[in-house]
Amino acid sequence: MDAVLEGFLLIAQPGNVALIFISVLIGVVVGALPGLSSPMAVALLLPFTITMEPVPAIAMMAALYCAGTFGGSITAILINAPGAPPAVATAFDGYPMAKRGEAGRALGIAAISSISGGIISLFIFLLATPLLAKIATSFRPMEYFALAVFALSMLASISGRSSLRNLIAGAVGVLLGTAGIHLTTGVERFTFGVPELTEGVSFVPVLIGLFAMGELLNQSQAAERTLEVIKAVVVKLPTKEDFRRIWGTILRSSGIGTFIGVLPAEGATVAAIMGYNEARRWSKHKEEFGTGCPEGIAGPEAANNAATGGAMVPTLALGIPGSATTAVILAALIMHGFRPGPYLMKETPHFVYAIFSAMLVANFMFLIIGLAGAKVFSRITLIPRTFLWPAVFVFSLIGSYSYGASVFDVWVMLVAGVIGFLMLRHGFTPAPLVMGLILGKLVEESFSQSMILLDNHWWRLLESPVVDLFFALTALSLCWPLISSQLEKRKRSAEAAAEVTGTGR
Repeated sequence: MDAVLEGFLLIAQPGNVALIFISVLIGVVVGALPGLSSPMAVALLLPFTITMEPVPAIAMMAALYCAGTFGGSITAILINAPGAPPAVATAFDGYPMAKRGEAGRALGIAAISSISGGIISLFIFLLATPLLAKIATSFRPMEYFALAVFALSMLASISGRSSLRNLIAGAVGVLLGTAGIHLTTGVERFTFGVPELTEGVSFVPVLIGLFAMGELLNQSQAAERTLEVIKAVVVKLPTKEDFRRIWGTILRSSGIGTFIGVLPAEGATVAAIMGYNEARRWSKHKEEFGTGCPEGIAGPEAANNAATGGAMVPTLALGIPGSATTAVILAALIMHGFRPGPYLMKETPHFVYAIFSAMLVANFMFLIIGLAGAKVFSRITLIPRTFLWPAVFVFSLIGSYSYGASVFDVWVMLVAGVIGFLMLRHGFTPAPLVMGLILGKLVEESFSQSMILLDNHWWRLLESPVVDLFFALTALSLCWPLISSQLEKRKRSAEAAAEVTGTGR
C-alpha cells in the first residue's frame, strides 16, 4: 500500500501533471492526424527524454499512448478518416451518425466508452501486474525462452495482410538483434568491421526510422485527400437511454480489450475489431450496425482503450511488449536503466504504480480535452502535408542524433526508414520487426543460459511443465490463422447452403 501511495505522490507533483497534460494534448493531435500514430509519436519522444528523470519520462510516454488511441476516434467520426488503425471500426457507425446530424452524440459516446475501457483495464493492470510478476520470479532461463518464443509466435496475428509476412518481419528483427558481441561466447557477429555495431543495433534510431521515416516516405506517395468535414459540432454526453444501451457493451468490450492487450504482440487494433464484432453479435439491434448504432461506437472504443492498460501488464511484469507502442516504452525503460520484468515490480514497485497513476490521470485529461476541443482537432487534418512531413523529418534527424550524439545513428535511422517504406509497400508492417528486435535478445540469451544449465541437452527443456505449456500455445498460435480460415470457409459454405435451401423452398 505504501508503494501505491508513493507512486501516486510522484505523479501528483505539479511538474509531472503538466508534462502529462502536454503529452495528452500531443497524443490527441497525433491520434487525430491520419498517417501519424502512437508508436511513431512515442518513438520520436523517446530520445528527448534521455536527460529527464525516469518517472516523468515514462509517464509522458504512457500518457501519450492512452491519448493517441482515443484521438483517432475524433476524425473517424467527423470526417471518416481514422487517425489511427484502432479507430477504423469506430468509423463504421460513428461517421453515419455524424452525417445524420448527431456528431456530438457520437463523440460523447466514444469519449465515455474510451475512458470507461481505459479505467477498467488500469485497475486490472493494478491487480494483475504484481501477481504476474510474482509468478514470473520463479521462472528460470528455460521458462523465459519458451515465453519469448510464444511471444514471437503471436506476431502472426498482428495487423497486416499476411501472417507469413508478419513472421518473416519478426525473424528479420530477431536477426538484427543478434548483431554485436555475443554475451556468452564473446564472439563478434554481423559487425562488418564497424565499431558502432559491437554493442548491437541501437533501438532508438531503428524505432524512429521504421515508424516515422517509413510512414513519411509512404505518405509522400499519396495524393492530398479531400475530406468532408462535419461542421457545427457540439459534443453531448450520452443520455440515459444511450447508457442503457451501451453499458453492457462497454463492460464486455473492456474485458475483451484488456485480455487482447495482455496477449503479447496483439494490441489495440485487434481489440477494436473484436470489440465491434462482439458488440454486433450480442446486440438486439443488429440491423442498425453500419447506419449509426451507439453500440457500434462503444464496442471498439472501449476495447481499444482497454488494450492500452492490458498491454502494459506483460511489458512491466514479464519484459514482453504487449503492443508496438509498449515495445517502444520497453526500450525506454531499458534506456533509463530499469530491468523490465519481475524484478521491476520487486525492486521498484512505486515506479510501476506511478505509471498506473499517469495513465489514470491521462484518461481523465483526454476526456476533458476531447470533449472540449473535438471541433478544433477535426480541423487539424487540414494542415498541409508540405508542412507536416518536413517537420517529422527534422524531428527524426534530431531524435536519432541526440540519443547517442552519433552521426552513425542518423544513418541507421535513414536506412531503417527506407526498410520501413519498402515493408509498407509490400504488405509488411513495422511492428513485428520491432518486436523481433526486442525479443530476439531475450530469446538468444535465455536459450544460451538454458543450454549451460542443461549441459547442451536441448531435449531437457521439455522436462518443465511451464515450457511444455508455452510450446503448446506456440504451436496453437502458429496454426491458428490456418484453423480460423478453414472455420471461416465452413461457415460461409454452411450459410450458402442454407441460402440455397431457403430459396428452393
